[in-house]
Amino acid sequence: MKQECPVPTEAECYEIIKHFNMLDNIVRHSEVVTAVSMALVDNLKDPSIVQRSLVQSAALLHDIAKTRTIGSKELRHDMIGGQIMRDMGYDAIAEIVESHVVFERFNPGGGLEEREIVFYADKRVMHDRIVSIDDRVDDLVERYGINQRIVKLITENKAFVLQLESKLQSFLARDIDEIVSGVR
Repeated sequence: MKQECPVPTEAECYEIIKHFNMLDNIVRHSEVVTAVSMALVDNLKDPSIVQRSLVQSAALLHDIAKTRTIGSKELRHDMIGGQIMRDMGYDAIAEIVESHVVFERFNPGGGLEEREIVFYADKRVMHDRIVSIDDRVDDLVERYGINQRIVKLITENKAFVLQLESKLQSFLARDIDEIVSGVR
């Protein structure tokens, strides 16, 4: 059993969302990412290897700074969101929020981490729809591919997402696409 980290309840997450004035479309995206994340957790061969409440809270809050950065033109909503969570005393959520765009320290042979689940779920949700990894990467290139360097980073990230998907599948009791496509 994993050591439990302090996390806000679902109701507290929604209070945080309200406090940071998250746009409705970003809230809906976060809710679908949460649904995908929880479906993955619910289909683990051994659900005790992750902290369910941490996955749920982090998935709901992973884009906590997105509305702010849209308005301010600040870059890296992931890092700003991580700092917000850290300032609130939620270090474990901060690490997941900071990892949902650029994933560092991936261990393909290691244990499953909560941040891997949220990262993967985020890559399967475009706006508020569950999509294939190919469709999500195409969307990211279209929306954020302002130059060749960024397009290259996004497309290279696809190989990583597929590697992460393979790792995640090894911990699941059912096929990952079956699980994800069954989310409503």
